[in-house]
Amino acid sequence: MKHSGRTVKHSKTTITELMIPSYANFGGKIHGGILLSLIDKVAYACASKHAGNYCVTVSVDGVEFLQPVEVGDLVSLHASVNYAGRTSMVVGIKVIAENVKHSSVKHTNTSYVTMVAKDDDNKPTPVPPLILEDKEEVRRFVEALKRKELKFSFNQKMDETKSSLNLEQALDMLEDQRCIVKLDGQV
Repeated sequence: MKHSGRTVKHSKTTITELMIPSYANFGGKIHGGILLSLIDKVAYACASKHAGNYCVTVSVDGVEFLQPVEVGDLVSLHASVNYAGRTSMVVGIKVIAENVKHSSVKHTNTSYVTMVAKDDDNKPTPVPPLILEDKEEVRRFVEALKRKELKFSFNQKMDETKSSLNLEQALDMLEDQRCIVKLDGQV
């Protein structure tokens, strides 16, 4: 059965969680792994709402921690489906940390998570088309397409490098780098 599509608003999801001391590292900042777990959780909630099915994470792109998150902050993760392919979706997530005591709000990172919908037999299953209702949603869809193209191109170039780089070229490239190459006892 062909689905007529779902709007971006249909699956928009926000999760807010208090950052507690057990989430902190030795420096008193929240572990990046805690934030990654929350990113994965909100991506699943958003993607499964759009797909109407169980979804799995395929990749997490663009995780760059712009500012630290502190114990006591309220962290809100705002997720929306930015792109829908045949069986996959790209969920954009904006992470905001709010210190209620100081009335400060900071954007800590934006991430893009690719999710794939699965059927009852654990096979990829088609997702509804994404209905774009404003310029911002169109821009995000196009940006997701562009990121997908760039990722494909990057992966192709890396594969070419793996297959064509010889040891002499590799050693030349490493000459001014902070590494020590020890091959068969040579330095």
